[in-house]
Amino acid sequence: MSTVTATKVWQLDLAHSGASFSVRHMMITTVRGSFGITGGTIVYDPANPAAASVEATLDAASVNTGMADRDNHLRSGDFFDVANYPTITFKSTAVKPTGENTAEITGDLTIRGTTRSVVLKAEFLGQGKGMDGSTRAGFVASTKINREDWGLTWNVALEAAGLLVGKEVTIELDVQAILND
Repeated sequence: MSTVTATKVWQLDLAHSGASFSVRHMMITTVRGSFGITGGTIVYDPANPAAASVEATLDAASVNTGMADRDNHLRSGDFFDVANYPTITFKSTAVKPTGENTAEITGDLTIRGTTRSVVLKAEFLGQGKGMDGSTRAGFVASTKINREDWGLTWNVALEAAGLLVGKEVTIELDVQAILND
């Protein structure tokens, strides 16, 4: 007798998913930017949400803050060093449901060849049928990191005290996933 499983595998819809970040600039304003997501999956069994898993890959060279000079600097060896580290990855190690549609997803975030554990606060936004008839689901997740923990240490001291680029970075994911049939 075979075991019936309700585990479902979802692929991230790259056309309807994005990753963004924000960081303080000169300690008085916030710079916002984004990355393109190049792949990812969510594996989920509603009967066992703690067994879920999440993986995502971002294109480090796609960093976009709306200013070409700043984006090129972010791609350089001072920051993401995209020539040597072309991707940013996340792979979950644990999922802890925190509510009916929320969870804390612990996982390994790899930036610039350095892997550290982070906790994403995630929310399931709902699901429905896409224009092509596929089943789709929406999720948001966020975390805050100290960029220096990943070797992103470039900075400039300001005359009036403080630093040009803040250490704390907020990362947000807004994804749509398509159920594999």
